[in-house]
Amino acid sequence: MIDTIVAWLDRAVAGVIALTSWLALPVVLLLFLQWPLRDLIHGYSRQANDLGQIFFALFVAVSVTAATRAGTHLAADTLAHRYSDQTRGRLRKIGAVVGLVPWALVILETSHGTIWQSLTGLEAFPDTGNPGYFLIKFALWLMTGIVLMQAVADILRRRPVETL
Repeated sequence: MIDTIVAWLDRAVAGVIALTSWLALPVVLLLFLQWPLRDLIHGYSRQANDLGQIFFALFVAVSVTAATRAGTHLAADTLAHRYSDQTRGRLRKIGAVVGLVPWALVILETSHGTIWQSLTGLEAFPDTGNPGYFLIKFALWLMTGIVLMQAVADILRRRPVETL
């Protein structure tokens, strides 16, 4: 039963990462297009900027967990590379229990009012009035949710896994 839950969480997190990983390309394209849109076409650069901000927020929200799963996130590897896989697995579980889960729960609790209001009101960008600002705020819940899912999977996992 626990292995099934861990497998489901791993697949769900991997699916979200796969779904959002393509957002890097539109972010780069929209950043590139701002100059020609502003100076040559004389329009739509602010819309490109706002859309780029949405894509960037969603991409970054998921990239933290993606980097952790790939083993490329910030890590104190100076000493840890000498530890056995079992010890590193225990440290990963302790870190999830002591750090990630409480952090995620605090973020969910403290942000729910602001984000829920933004989502239900479909908040627009304050400077331009363009729609979609609520998606930037939603990215905080996305980041927190995917971090929490990965932490629960790491806590429940029976065998140590350095990278997924």
